[in-house]
Amino acid sequence: MKLTTFKSGGQEKIGIVHGGDKQIFDLAAAASRNGGANPAFASMLALIDTGDAALEAAATAFEKHGKDESLSIPVATAEILAPVPEPRQMRDGMSFPLHILQAPRGQLKLAARAKGDMAELARIEAEPLGELPEVYRKQPIYYITNRFSVRGTNTTVKWPRYSQVMDYELEFGIITRNKGANISAAKAKDHIFGYTIFNDFSARDAQRIEMEGRLGPAKGKSFDGGNVMGPWIVTPDEIGDPYKLKMEARVNGEMRSQGVTEGMLFSFEEIIAHVSKDETLMPGEFIGSGTVGNGCGLELGWYLEHGDTIELEVEKIGILKNRVERQ
Repeated sequence: MKLTTFKSGGQEKIGIVHGGDKQIFDLAAAASRNGGANPAFASMLALIDTGDAALEAAATAFEKHGKDESLSIPVATAEILAPVPEPRQMRDGMSFPLHILQAPRGQLKLAARAKGDMAELARIEAEPLGELPEVYRKQPIYYITNRFSVRGTNTTVKWPRYSQVMDYELEFGIITRNKGANISAAKAKDHIFGYTIFNDFSARDAQRIEMEGRLGPAKGKSFDGGNVMGPWIVTPDEIGDPYKLKMEARVNGEMRSQGVTEGMLFSFEEIIAHVSKDETLMPGEFIGSGTVGNGCGLELGWYLEHGDTIELEVEKIGILKNRVERQ
């Protein structure tokens, strides 16, 4: 099942995406057709909180009324919001080895360019990547970001005024379900509600300064509208193996990088086990994979410009599309 949050008639609603990702079935309207509102259809968080019963009710409503054209609207005319507009928590990881190795070098190259030190830039580019620091194999590494700055597909991301270097990041992630603590990796699948795409827009020059202070990122990542996810949530039964999905990033229609979700140092199940050690994992949280190798401009030395349109595509999920503009 593909589940979306959208606006219709000024109201925030949830629905099932169908018809080759071209139609949205309005779950609240379908419940009303049956003679009463279903509280589980009030929002995506309400649906997640209600659990399997809500998903079964949604599937039943679609089976019964899915062919009623009056209960669906075209995706093309809808305002698609982030599938969970205000997650209960947001964590983003560092899971792909190539990105972990290339990102610090990208920051050093960015600093050399800022100083106009071409000799240093050449020296950095000539250096081999080296070995992955052992800490990344010991345990999942992640940071907590601003859950109030989330936006969805087709939005314009406003370039923070304090930054001159904007970047995108090709990621995917999970939305959690079922409250719990000290969850084993073997049982963690019970806590994955579904999968979505994540673009962790980044002010690289601000981030570079923060990371020199060995704490962060903060303003390098947290600015209004900078955490973009979507276009919807896809439930695990439609994904199959989540670690074999093709990924692609395009800027202004031109392919910048391709990757695959394979090769994470820790699976989402292992990340859940780590996060929930003596800490309660709540339903409706977001956990990002981190950037796939070559999945951002920092690694490629190719940053965003005013007016660029970025499309992130992940197999079986969809396309997350946004535009960036300087203020």
